[in-house]
Amino acid sequence: MTAPQFDVVAIGNALVDVLSKTDDAFLEAHQINKGSMTLIDEARAVELYDAMGPAVEVSGGSAGNTAAGVASLGGKAVFLGKVRDDQLGAIFTHDIRATGVGFDTPHAASGPATGRSMILVTPDAARSMNTFLGAAVDFGPDDVDAARVEAAAVTYMEGYLWDSPSAKAAFLRAAGLAHAAGRKVSLTLSDPFLVDRYKDELRDFVAKHVDIVFANEEEVCGLFDAPDFDGALQQVRRHCDVAALTRSEKGAVIVSGDEVHVVDAVPVANVVDTTGAGDLFAAGFLYGITNGHSLYDSGRIGAIAAAEVISHVGARPEQKLAELIAAELGAAQAKRA
Repeated sequence: MTAPQFDVVAIGNALVDVLSKTDDAFLEAHQINKGSMTLIDEARAVELYDAMGPAVEVSGGSAGNTAAGVASLGGKAVFLGKVRDDQLGAIFTHDIRATGVGFDTPHAASGPATGRSMILVTPDAARSMNTFLGAAVDFGPDDVDAARVEAAAVTYMEGYLWDSPSAKAAFLRAAGLAHAAGRKVSLTLSDPFLVDRYKDELRDFVAKHVDIVFANEEEVCGLFDAPDFDGALQQVRRHCDVAALTRSEKGAVIVSGDEVHVVDAVPVANVVDTTGAGDLFAAGFLYGITNGHSLYDSGRIGAIAAAEVISHVGARPEQKLAELIAAELGAAQAKRA
């Protein structure tokens, strides 16, 4: 087996994030479910965009955020996802490449417009996402770049794409290519409502095709119909090689066979926006395990990356994560010595 050319190839919804600060009154006036992700059509996306206050527009999507985090850590990342040949498609392409992530999926010449997620952040740091998937859902098996997948240490898949039948087929193709090349396959469960919709399918996919699974406490409990976190942990350890389970302010638990590592959350003086916390935790963990770090230290890198991203608006790091990690881990090692 040849050495991997990339640390991570991430497959997910190619979306432009439109982020705006707002208040609960705005959410109520526009019938927005606070703290959740709601799928909307293009007309609703335009309506909300017109009503929102000043906004920041950046390339986004969960797996795209993870790929950008890997690049910020000094890793080599590629993103696979579908955009249209329109203005937002051009914005997405420019932005993700500017982070250092490779992105070469051909733009669609017809069909739905580039997807976008209207992310409304209230003063309590909760984010309410209203997502028009657009061209992203047309990602299919033919869009899987076999050479990229075969050259990546880990192929990381975004659970949000499971709603798309063509994307499910793409996941199966990518997983087969990765394993045939001796690489690892990873999946993030993305959302408890998604888990509830496809519980049996996702459980089967994890058991048969996934080496590393990412989930928060609610998602992993839902996947296995477990009454509590400990019960879910015992189940997930039997279904995949590694599970990285996040628990918000309680930190994370990394489980692999008989190994269990508890990783504390990194304190944040002022939590501004929780958008991207799970995405950046995954970035840190994947960077760690593909660059020779232990499971615990990989979890610690994930926690530091997540803490950085929730300290400001937006799902992409504002600090160079490689420098932040070097300082944080260096200080921790010195303290242990």
